[in-house]
Amino acid sequence: MRINPLQIIGSIIFFSLTLVFACREKPKERELSSAQKREQLIRRLSRFSALPRDVKEPADNRANPAKVELGRLLFFDPILSGNRDVACATCHHPSSGYAESLDISIGVNGQGFGRRRAFKTPNNIPFTKRNSPTILNTAFNGINNNKQYTPENVPMFWDLRAKSLENQALEPIKSLEEMKGLHYSKEEILPEIVSRLKQIPEYQERFEEAFGQGENITSQYIGKAIAAFERTLLTNNSRFDQYMRGDQSAISISEREGFEQFKKSGCGNCHNGPMFSDFKEHVLGVRHNEKLSDPDKGIDSTYAFRTPTLRNLRFTFPYMHNGTLSSLEEVLEFYEDIAAGIRINEDLTKEQLDPLVSEISLKVSEMSPIISFLNTLNDDSFDKTVPSSVPSGLPVGGNIH
Repeated sequence: MRINPLQIIGSIIFFSLTLVFACREKPKERELSSAQKREQLIRRLSRFSALPRDVKEPADNRANPAKVELGRLLFFDPILSGNRDVACATCHHPSSGYAESLDISIGVNGQGFGRRRAFKTPNNIPFTKRNSPTILNTAFNGINNNKQYTPENVPMFWDLRAKSLENQALEPIKSLEEMKGLHYSKEEILPEIVSRLKQIPEYQERFEEAFGQGENITSQYIGKAIAAFERTLLTNNSRFDQYMRGDQSAISISEREGFEQFKKSGCGNCHNGPMFSDFKEHVLGVRHNEKLSDPDKGIDSTYAFRTPTLRNLRFTFPYMHNGTLSSLEEVLEFYEDIAAGIRINEDLTKEQLDPLVSEISLKVSEMSPIISFLNTLNDDSFDKTVPSSVPSGLPVGGNIH
């Protein structure tokens, strides 16, 4: 068979070009160093935007002024607790950014406010397990980078045990340490609260005004009223929000540098989106709070907890699920340590920690700019109104004086 020289030459050229392009591809694969992979991860996960100006409401719980005001009164009224001594506002007070300055809260059988709060004596009530997170902006919980969320199904609590503000509002009432106490079971407490409210004429009138005539003093409507009030507690006009909406003067050059360092360090891998939270569970290995006789093992005993928001950190110290870190400097030093492989919690190995921990890269010199940036997320323009009295006649906010 006769061989065509042109075919031979063509084959050689094709083979040579194939080798050239193949060789070009290999360096690209080799060029994907750990630093470049890290940059890809940051670009994929770390997206940020301003909070929306308005909140979504569930279809079955549209707000009206009467419902919001009823929710405010219920929020500050200790009649919702078993011993009539604790209100929602006891641990989520507006003067503390609707959070609390204690590491872990003292609910039932407590006296005083904030760091001065202590158990009465004698006492047989344990501490609550976790730090009280702020209620500010919880109306936006679950929001993603496209500003989408479903208010009927949003993640609540450190352990994600409830969905929606309506469901969340009732859980502390059923908790022994927070509001229930020892005199009622979990099954008894909500019917007891409903019975109390029905005996107060002002509450009868307010529930009717909020929800219409009929059998409307129920646990479901209690949750709806409190949720309607909580959806008004917004801080969606921080300096960062203004900056993201186009006001370049809203944050300083150094704060912008801190924002870039925040993303570069890997903080944004979990703290992203409009709320600076992915609302997912992560295992970090925070040290135990020594006030608890049994360690808090988190979600399904894995030591996992939901990512908290980074908004309004000025009001929400101390930090982490159990309040063991008292300052932002301590928080960043903690992340520096776990990224370096230092074991903080002896019950967890490095292999049990979230894989994203290895993506964190922090130096001491980078911490101050990051903290400066985090301060742009503070906004104190939220509603701080405290009722002068509540329909039950009990102390407003519980036994906090």
